[in-house]
Amino acid sequence: MESHIYQVDVKWMADRIGEASSPELLNKIDIATPPQFPKGMEGVWSPEHFFTAAVNGCFMTTFLAIAENSKLSFTSFHCTADGKLEKVDGKYLMTEVALKPILVIESESDREKAERILQKSESACLISNSIKSKVSLITDVRVK
Repeated sequence: MESHIYQVDVKWMADRIGEASSPELLNKIDIATPPQFPKGMEGVWSPEHFFTAAVNGCFMTTFLAIAENSKLSFTSFHCTADGKLEKVDGKYLMTEVALKPILVIESESDREKAERILQKSESACLISNSIKSKVSLITDVRVK
């Protein structure tokens, strides 16, 4: 299988806020410590939000591909995701992401097919399958 690299840059701006960007994308997104932590910021995306969004976004795009390939007719798809942060053995972990999709189909006869496609989408989502993956650290420390 071929591999792909997705570059994301994060630059500290001030206090507990930074800016996430990518040379591949047009938009920059503010990123900050969530408000539940000391000096956290209200109303700004946090790593915990990005984590939850990655799972939810992957679920949606996987669903769209499988639904298209399965020729499932639907009129709308909406999914809420709740990412749960807990302290386990002295470390903070995102322990669960609960996906809550609402799918509107055109025909009752497609109900079982739609349920199968939603289940298959969750099990095939590459982000969901990767969230316990190894994290490598490559440092670059510079002195001014």
